[in-house]
Amino acid sequence: MKTNTKYTLIATTLFIAGQAYAENKTLINCVSRSPASFSPALVMEGISYNASSQQVYNRLVEFKRGSTEIEPALAESWHISDDGLTYTFNLRKGVKFHSNKLFKPTRDFNADDVLFSFLRQLDKAHPYHSVSKGTYPYFNAMKFPALLKAIEKVDDYKVKITLTRPDATFLASLGMDFISIYSAEYADKMSAAGKPETIDTQPIGTGPFVFSGYQLDQKIRFLANENYWKEKAGIDRLIFEIVPDAATRYAKLKAGSCDIIDFPNVADLEKMKTDPKINLLSQSGLNIAYVAFNTEKAPFDQVKVRQALNYAVDKKAILDAVYRGGGIVAKNPLPPTIWGYNNDITDYEYNPEKAKQLLKEAGFEEGFETKIWVQPVVRASNPNPRRMAELIQADWEKVGVKAELISYDWGDYIKRTKAGELTAGTYGWSGDNGDPDNFLSPLLGGSNIGNSNYARFKNDELDALLEKATTLSDKKEREKLYQQAQVIIKEQAPWINIAHSIGFAPTSKRVKNYKQSPFGYSYFYGTEIVDSEK
Repeated sequence: MKTNTKYTLIATTLFIAGQAYAENKTLINCVSRSPASFSPALVMEGISYNASSQQVYNRLVEFKRGSTEIEPALAESWHISDDGLTYTFNLRKGVKFHSNKLFKPTRDFNADDVLFSFLRQLDKAHPYHSVSKGTYPYFNAMKFPALLKAIEKVDDYKVKITLTRPDATFLASLGMDFISIYSAEYADKMSAAGKPETIDTQPIGTGPFVFSGYQLDQKIRFLANENYWKEKAGIDRLIFEIVPDAATRYAKLKAGSCDIIDFPNVADLEKMKTDPKINLLSQSGLNIAYVAFNTEKAPFDQVKVRQALNYAVDKKAILDAVYRGGGIVAKNPLPPTIWGYNNDITDYEYNPEKAKQLLKEAGFEEGFETKIWVQPVVRASNPNPRRMAELIQADWEKVGVKAELISYDWGDYIKRTKAGELTAGTYGWSGDNGDPDNFLSPLLGGSNIGNSNYARFKNDELDALLEKATTLSDKKEREKLYQQAQVIIKEQAPWINIAHSIGFAPTSKRVKNYKQSPFGYSYFYGTEIVDSEK
């Protein structure tokens, strides 16, 4: 029989192409919204970190996958002086930066990149300080401008950082996303081209994935870094598909067009637990959902009013309606999974009569009118901010406080909050380094009014405790101070602590070795994709 060589070649080519496609391991991560930025120094939110620092960048030290424990990264080792003021980092050699159409690195990572990444945020005279309207919210929230005395290049692979005072949190803080290491050479080239902001929109790092493109509000694409200093990722291509509706994300996961989704509807969790196509991972979160009172504005400048509205809220009803088994009632700003948690504190009970009595003592026997700001996005700490706010609104009305619900788009919401326009509103926070200070100082420290202290709360006794705690190396002594701090916060009631959520990660059966971050982030290095039929 005569063989048709032409069609044999076509069939062989298609077979080989099909094999190549099957072997190309692509993970599709369906996410709820677009990142605010691809530059981790510029923002203070997990969605942006997931799309930038968690995939594209490295830091001097990093957290072990799925842990709060620090391990070496771009710094192979370090030495801390006896007085706790000087940190000397020995940098890793042979680390390659990524390339893109605009930039091809001519050298490996070195000390110049560390200095650039720190000094851009620290030095107001630095040529990149004001690029992309940089305000460096987390750098400031962690009080780095006051903490960092000097950053010096000892040689190409050694950097010395000197602090103004000892800080027990400093090393862990260096593992946080905001202090990711950028390429100084890339910055210089983009500045010379008259487009310095390019480093913030087309990120170049040393991390496991290379940023390869963004379709606005549709997709973000990454490729595995072939020259990664550890070893190449087990995923060849990583795609973030932006799917705002949670029900649609779930449907796409079931259909096989997503491999992992964020922020599932809590109403769908029971179905997911028994769905044969899905693995539902869960982990207690280092987070807090809360209502912040603007303590500078009447009537919330009165502690009795703030205490009254704590008594007025039925937290268990909120847990049942909003979290549906995916959270626990919060009595402290710290979650119970973090050291330093004060379990001896007695929470405000649900007691409308006590609330009315306190309002009467504060001069509001007939109640008052106010506003509740409603967080416009779902975050790890709060699966349904609108429903939570509605329940709080109804509870407050029972004690004579009539609250109008208002909201703004996310960027405007935070901008207006920082400017002090807030009356009272729903907010959330996830810890980023496993230290109690990472909750208490950014969120309630007086130096962070106008930044991440949305309640604009200032208490000298609290500030002194927090300041002292960071200077101590003895963990037990620090723990005592944080427990005292929580007593002050309970009494002063700048917030209503609502809930600590459980983090859920629904994945397809193709996803193997994915580890949830205790900080609520999505880090895909170490994750693998396998043929679900095998």
